[in-house]
Amino acid sequence: MRINLLNLLTHLLETNSTSRQNRLVWRRMAATLSPPRILPSGDSAITVEFSRNIDDAANQRVLALDRTLADRPVPGVRETVPTYRSLLVHYDPVEIDFDTLGEKLVALAQLPVPPTTKTRRWRIPVVYGGEHGIDLEDVARTLKTTPDDIVARHVAGDYRVAMIGFTPGWSYLSGLEKFLHMPRRQNPRLLTPAGTISIGGVQTGIQCLAGPSGWHLLGRTAVRTYLLHRDPTFLLEPGDRVKFFPVDAKTFAEQDRAAAGGEIVAELMAS
Repeated sequence: MRINLLNLLTHLLETNSTSRQNRLVWRRMAATLSPPRILPSGDSAITVEFSRNIDDAANQRVLALDRTLADRPVPGVRETVPTYRSLLVHYDPVEIDFDTLGEKLVALAQLPVPPTTKTRRWRIPVVYGGEHGIDLEDVARTLKTTPDDIVARHVAGDYRVAMIGFTPGWSYLSGLEKFLHMPRRQNPRLLTPAGTISIGGVQTGIQCLAGPSGWHLLGRTAVRTYLLHRDPTFLLEPGDRVKFFPVDAKTFAEQDRAAAGGEIVAELMAS
């Protein structure tokens, strides 16, 4: 598929209602953005790939394109699924064909990343170590430090929800301190508890449902990032910010009972 990016961008920018000066600024900014790869995903989906690595800048462009498609719907687009480095776009091939949609997506993806109007910030309680974080001591030994230091470093992080995936509510968080970067386990576990807080590679994450994992388990939270019959069903969204804070085992048990009944438990901070 051959796409004339300059003509597409020029058309978009010149038909925009912004001032001529703003259009010139946008044109200069757009020229600095590399175009994404457009990849077919079956006969009714397109992958818009911004990077082949886990990258915050690429993830911001993914989320920006996702917001743009929500604000400026393209006829034929049925659903979007943001990931770390790409956006999966499901479409109806009866309404729009692959080449036409690909051109539109490349043009929209080349626009400067718009600022987010509002970012939700969450404080999430975690009980670290012991039966709830069975890898904490091993992680500390591997990194030649103490369990308390690992906890202190983990709660000091300011994390961003990069994507939701794998299982419902599984929240992948970017922003893990480089000191805590660790390869995943050589032998993944077939079952790890719901609510596990873990680290793997350059990421930390919140595992909502019990399931397999090759990450290192530091602790657990009572927060349900996914609960089928609760409103909202999904608590976190890509782009949300997350801070962790430690609680003891007794508090975790109390919060777990409350969360099972539908309480949010997590604290939504003022923006």
